[in-house]
Amino acid sequence: MPDQGGTVNEPGLWSGFCIVCRVGSVLCALPVEYVSETMRPLTVEALAGAPSFVSGVSIVRGIPTPVVDATRMLGVAGPPRTSRFVALRIGVRQVVIAVDAVLGVRSLSPRALEELPPLLRDASSDVIEGIGTLDADLLVVLRGAKIVPPSVWALLDEAGAP
Repeated sequence: MPDQGGTVNEPGLWSGFCIVCRVGSVLCALPVEYVSETMRPLTVEALAGAPSFVSGVSIVRGIPTPVVDATRMLGVAGPPRTSRFVALRIGVRQVVIAVDAVLGVRSLSPRALEELPPLLRDASSDVIEGIGTLDADLLVVLRGAKIVPPSVWALLDEAGAP
């Protein structure tokens, strides 16, 4: 959650509530503390010289906002099938993550969170370095995000977790 100085707290300090998104066959859990809204994709204007995982810029609620393509960021095979944008508050800024689908809000226990693999586990070092160069606070948030294996998702569905 943003602090008074406009930066983000370290990952691992979040409530356990997360927005679960699908990117190809990968399920991702983003800390709900950073999510301001989900929305249908907006028009994206390409940016010359942007890293491959940055699709461009969209105008979100009147603010030019960078759009990060989760498919490219995570190195997921196949073309992006973006059907939703997830807007994240990063300090005083915002960024949009383009995902295939938003599956819902779930609560994960601190123990379950510790056991889940990090979202950027399979991201290339170039992508991680690029994110850090563009926005160090975004890198902190994404390092706190997790991959939700299908077996964990099935258990959450069976338990009827919110």
